[in-house]
Amino acid sequence: MRRRPLAPLWLARPSRWAALSTRRARQGLVIVAAIVLASWLALLGPAPPPVGHDPAARADLVLYEGIVEGVRHGGNYYQVAADALREGGYPLRPFLTFRLPTLATVQGALPRWAVLAALWCLVAAVAAAWWIRLSPAFARAPPRLVAMVLLAGGLTTFVQPELVGAHEIWAGLLIALSLARRWPGRWGEAAAIALAAVLIRETAALYVGVMLVLAAIEGERREALGWAAVLAVLAVAIGLHANAVEQVVRASDLSSPSWTGMFGFGVFVRAMTLSTALVLVPVVLAAPLVGLALIGWASWREPLALRVLATFAAYALLLSLFGRVDTYHWGLLVAPTLLVGLAFAVDGLRDLVAAALDRRRITVRRAVR
Repeated sequence: MRRRPLAPLWLARPSRWAALSTRRARQGLVIVAAIVLASWLALLGPAPPPVGHDPAARADLVLYEGIVEGVRHGGNYYQVAADALREGGYPLRPFLTFRLPTLATVQGALPRWAVLAALWCLVAAVAAAWWIRLSPAFARAPPRLVAMVLLAGGLTTFVQPELVGAHEIWAGLLIALSLARRWPGRWGEAAAIALAAVLIRETAALYVGVMLVLAAIEGERREALGWAAVLAVLAVAIGLHANAVEQVVRASDLSSPSWTGMFGFGVFVRAMTLSTALVLVPVVLAAPLVGLALIGWASWREPLALRVLATFAAYALLLSLFGRVDTYHWGLLVAPTLLVGLAFAVDGLRDLVAAALDRRRITVRRAVR
């Protein structure tokens, strides 16, 4: 006998788990418990200061701002960047220690007030795009507003003026906007926005790869080719970038240490707590909220939710394998939308628990005439 889904609490439609069998729901609760327990691994790893308060991160921001000023005053980006990296004792090899020139070139062409205005306009565009996507998901205004408050909690870091030079700030906002603007059968705008993201920070290519794979799985051949085209443009840009860097690097310049951190899932969880409003909450409480937010995204029965969740999974794997104490800022690439998952978790967890506790039995009565 198939269970009838419970009426949604917050959502306009039943969650993904609403019609699960008792057996599958109990398996789901085991997975939920495992994710929540794994989130506490964040307590075991290294604990850098919050984004914007880390002395090393501040030194990086001073470096980027100095490069922008050099470009603003007519300097060649690669020569300016090489000189700044050497002066700061930073590695110049491999070539990816140099950021792509896109952000510095654009910021160098604008006064600082215009750069800040552009950042805040981008934040507003992300909020507006997600309001459009989230409004139909919730049945009433109160949960809809809660979801937007949670979105604001994910955007708190992104409105700080002192972080305007951070490449991950811009790329993370563009990834969030790209996700919101991708609709079934309408992917061109999302791909164009993603192209801007990868040309600012090449690690955004992981998001593009996720979108390509999911489009191929769904049989969206033209969309898959579109995302592949974004990666092709990035490959050309990186090739040109590598050649330009080679012209300014010396044999005596420092090389970057290994990227293999291997700190595990806790690094991703800690990165999320440091990149969102969860930084205001003790880690012992904030960490499981990250796990519950991921579970919430898995609960929303929409194609967009799968893409968001797959993007989180990809960057969680990246940080788990290659994250170091000085690479927590990679989490900024996916932080904006994370906490919204808590709004979906309300219905999702209720449905899982209800299905797992369902003890109804079918009684067959034979009528004898």
